[in-house]
Amino acid sequence: MIAPCRRLLLTAALCCAVAGFLAVTLPPTLAGEKDEGFVSLFNGKDLTGWHGDPRLWRVENGEVVGSTAKVRLTHNTFLATEQEYGDFIFRAKVKLINHNSGIQFRSRQRPDYVVTGYQADMAEQTYFGMLYEEGGRGIMEYFKALSPEVKKANHEAAKQGEWNQYEIICRGDHVKLILNGRTTCDIVDPDGAKKGVFAFQLHAGPPMEVRFKDIQVKSLDKKE
Repeated sequence: MIAPCRRLLLTAALCCAVAGFLAVTLPPTLAGEKDEGFVSLFNGKDLTGWHGDPRLWRVENGEVVGSTAKVRLTHNTFLATEQEYGDFIFRAKVKLINHNSGIQFRSRQRPDYVVTGYQADMAEQTYFGMLYEEGGRGIMEYFKALSPEVKKANHEAAKQGEWNQYEIICRGDHVKLILNGRTTCDIVDPDGAKKGVFAFQLHAGPPMEVRFKDIQVKSLDKKE
């Protein structure tokens, strides 16, 4: 017969061994279920499923790269998904090399690679982490009401010239932006669009570059 203390030690050791085995052998989605329900919007090889000016967008080292180094823009231009989305959780890693960019969501495709609608902003100055409405209301009222201290803290959550984790959550009228773990926008907006495309922006002005990878979405639509 095994003594009670020894039995407890053996049980604890067995549990640790099983946990270690599962952590090593199970895929992350099964071990933690953190990414359950997410699907990739980018295959890492080409821009299948996306629509944009081929002079400006390319795939490099498994990243979507947008650059205006060789093309002078007369207006903002976008790489957009062919599919529309309503309620969702969107995640992507983004690296702004310089100037101004953003992630469009629930947006509308216009002619000549133009997109209008909600934008999770990315910029060298002030606006990284802000919710903007491209071709619409522009800077949203919620942002104008933020204190200078909060605006500064939101912007400083961004890592300039480095990879950043951007998360966008939309459920009905509720819109939330999370930048590197910091919630930079959390509003209820009855006037906003409820469905549309995702898109990445290249801004008119000086030559610029922006990169995206690990682009995923989880649909929260009731029908799914």
